[in-house]
This record gives sequence, structure tokens and C-alpha cells, in this order.
Amino acid sequence: MERVIRTLTVPVAGPLFERWALSLFFLLATFLGAYVAVPLPFTPVPLTLQTFFVLLSGVLLGRGWSVGTQGAYLGLGGAGMAAFAGAAAGSAHLFGPTAGYLWAFPLAAALAGTLWRRSEGAAARWLSLALADAVILGAGALWLGLFLGLSPWKAFWMGVAPFLPGEALKVAAVFAVGTYRRRI
Repeated sequence: MERVIRTLTVPVAGPLFERWALSLFFLLATFLGAYVAVPLPFTPVPLTLQTFFVLLSGVLLGRGWSVGTQGAYLGLGGAGMAAFAGAAAGSAHLFGPTAGYLWAFPLAAALAGTLWRRSEGAAARWLSLALADAVILGAGALWLGLFLGLSPWKAFWMGVAPFLPGEALKVAAVFAVGTYRRRI
């Protein structure tokens, strides 16, 4: 029994090479996730796949490596690589209407990684992912509201509500991948 418990608590990404490879993968995946963007006519915030990769990086890489990966993503986009939604680039996007979402990526990845590893049971893991995702949505809506001068209610309807169904699907997918990976 002790051997089984030890196996379940071993960090997911073991060797250093695997962590580097996963970091590079998640850097590219977050980058490419921005290209899967669906603009919405009533908000400057598009639907993207980025949050899926942000949360999954936290689960599979853990806190430190996922923060570094998401920080590198922000750095590359800010430095001029077309890394943001709609092939946008440059530091202006780190202060534009979607900046709150972007800046929350490293924090959400760290939170997902930390809470996932400390969670016992499926419900706690679901909650850890939902909380990390809520950080992205909350920070994004807060900044969007400040940037556009919106009321909190309007910021919620423009920056959170339209994304809830998609985010629920992403959280479910991250949960499935993380649970499967944990069993390997």
C-alpha cells in the first residue's frame, strides 16, 4: 500500500528533459491557442484555447515551471512576436482591454499546479481547476471594466458570462488529461 501511495505522489514530470520539453510544448501551445480565436461582436475579448493550455501547464508542469512558461509567453508577445489573439503582438497588448486575462495566466497556472498536487479526490481537483480558471476570468473582467469604464455588472456580462460554457468544457478536458496522466 505504501508503494502505491508513493507512486501517486511522485511529481508528474520527472526528469529535467521532460520538464523542458513540456515547457516548450506549453509555450507553443499557448501561442497557437491564441490563433484559435473566435471574435464576439459585443466584447473586445475573443474566445480562445489559451486557458486550456494555461491550466494544463499548471497541472502537468507544476507551479514553478508553468509560471516560467506562461511568463515566457507574455514576454515573447510583449517583445513583438505575434503571440496574442488575432496574431497581435507588442507590449501595448499587455495593457489593452484583454491585458487582465493575459497577466493572470502565470498566476492561474501556478494556482492550478499547486492546488492540483495538494488535492485529494476528484471534487477537490475539479474545484482547483475551476478556481484557477476563475482567476483568469476575474482578473480579465476587472481589467476590462477598468479599461473601458464599465460597471461591475457590465464587465461581468462582457468579460465572464459569454465564456463560462467554453471554460467549463476546458476545465473538464484539463481534468480528464490530468487524471489520466496521474494514472500513468
